Amino acid sequence: MSRSTRLVLGLLGLLASVATAAERKIVLIAGTPSHPPGMHEFRAGTLLFQKCLTGLPGVQVQVYSNGWPTRVEGNATVDANEVLNDADAVLVYCDGGQGHPAIRPDRVKVLDALAAKGKGLGFAHYGVEVPKGDPGASLQRWIGGYYEHQFSVNPMWKPDFKTLPKHPVTQGVQPFATRDEWYFNMRWAPATNGITPILVAQPSNDVRRGPYVWPHGPYPHILADSGRPEVMMWVLERKDGGRGFGFTGGHTHETWGNPNQRKLLLNALLWLAKVEVPIGGLESRIDEADLKQNLDPKGKK
Repeated sequence: MSRSTRLVLGLLGLLASVATAAERKIVLIAGTPSHPPGMHEFRAGTLLFQKCLTGLPGVQVQVYSNGWPTRVEGNATVDANEVLNDADAVLVYCDGGQGHPAIRPDRVKVLDALAAKGKGLGFAHYGVEVPKGDPGASLQRWIGGYYEHQFSVNPMWKPDFKTLPKHPVTQGVQPFATRDEWYFNMRWAPATNGITPILVAQPSNDVRRGPYVWPHGPYPHILADSGRPEVMMWVLERKDGGRGFGFTGGHTHETWGNPNQRKLLLNALLWLAKVEVPIGGLESRIDEADLKQNLDPKGKK
């Protein structure tokens, strides 16, 4: 093989790798406004993540606000599922329960199809809570576990994440603590192979006794597990080749100002899309003005 031929083949390989990297598409779905100002700021949070990821080679980030992506068709508003067809990773950051935007059977089929193609699915804060039954089983398939009403709990507290496991998601992340509505005691899938706990801390007995945000509790089964460390973020390597994660914090928007919490979530989005996470994690710079951008118009406290 001549030198010129090797050079051409090398350039073609480089172009192919650039093209592959350019195909990494991350979709962030922000739920509808809820709660007082500064809480459940799903739109502001996802736009902040988009800002932090902007300019990263080989990554494009699209944000869809107010729930599931939709489009107008004639006089009707219908799901715009086509925007997800080529997504490499999807994050759903929204209110949960019966109103969770991803649990309608037709939308579950869309996410199941993405998972079958080995794509990444992530859920944050209230977005990890769905009704038990088929919705809960869906999250167990996609991310390994979910928040189950009156089995899991939602206290306001400040867990001390003293140590972090070695994983691409934790690269460059230092121990941290933020006061927030950190859920714990997830309903894990019957077989949890592939799950790696990321954020783990031990609630005090006072935290276990509550009050929880709602219902106030306490629950006997939570008290019975006194002294047990609890998982508040986890990642999953699925058998279909895809990845998933659950992140239970993010109730209070200002916690994204913590550089380690923010880096952890940004790393997780890259990992979800199978983009190589920088050795030192994804660096981002924000200030108070950034945190005040795009807040939902909820009125004054």
